[in-house]
Amino acid sequence: MEDHEHHHDHPHSHDHGHSHAHPHDHDHQQGDLHYGKGEAGLSVPGMGQRQLIAIEMDVLAKNNALAAHNREHFDEAAQLVLNLVSSPGSGKTTLLCETLRQLADKRPCAVIEGDQQTSADADRIRATGVPAVQINTGKGCHLDAKMVHDACHQLPANEGGILFIENVGNLVCPASFDLGEKYKVAILSVTEGEEKPLKYPDMFAAAHLMVINKIDLLPYVSFDVARCIENAKRVNPYIQVIQVSATTGEGMDAWLNWLATA
Repeated sequence: MEDHEHHHDHPHSHDHGHSHAHPHDHDHQQGDLHYGKGEAGLSVPGMGQRQLIAIEMDVLAKNNALAAHNREHFDEAAQLVLNLVSSPGSGKTTLLCETLRQLADKRPCAVIEGDQQTSADADRIRATGVPAVQINTGKGCHLDAKMVHDACHQLPANEGGILFIENVGNLVCPASFDLGEKYKVAILSVTEGEEKPLKYPDMFAAAHLMVINKIDLLPYVSFDVARCIENAKRVNPYIQVIQVSATTGEGMDAWLNWLATA
């Protein structure tokens, strides 16, 4: 692990000697971060596949180094950090809001909310009384370790608490980017289909837990729970599974117990 010359007292002190510039403006309301401004940089005319692969490997290497740095500080603060990943519309924000309400007065929580645009989800989180930083990625399809690092400096101290990182709705890109979290939690709603783990194997292989959400809708949709679990275990034999409905509360005790022992 690379030695860093700077030391944080964690997590909101800005008196550190990072050589990299912080792209966010601290005057944003509620500390929201916006990464989608400027040129997208998606066009690379004349660049061969080997060059693109080399650049991608360099990007991932730098991300992983900063993720390791994030993890050190999370460990020092005894924080449980979870990277919540899913397709758009899986219900993860609804599940997260209900989770925060049930954890109120039991364990300090904070949220980093990732979306391409708007602060709608962060506003829902803040309505529960939990501090949240919204990261708008613009054209970006995932959060990275630097975004999380910057966002942490805008959150209050959360020693011994839980930091939920709600990633951009996408089952592809977030699988490749370590944020420094302890676990990835893949949330899959019953409205999506039981083949998702096979269609997006990298994500489910990287996840420690699969939450099957919206189980209150099972009578109304064609979804084979047993087959979904079987598919997930084909790509990740060790994945744990919890079935939940944030709407009716079914399965919430199992989810909260998992959080307490994770």
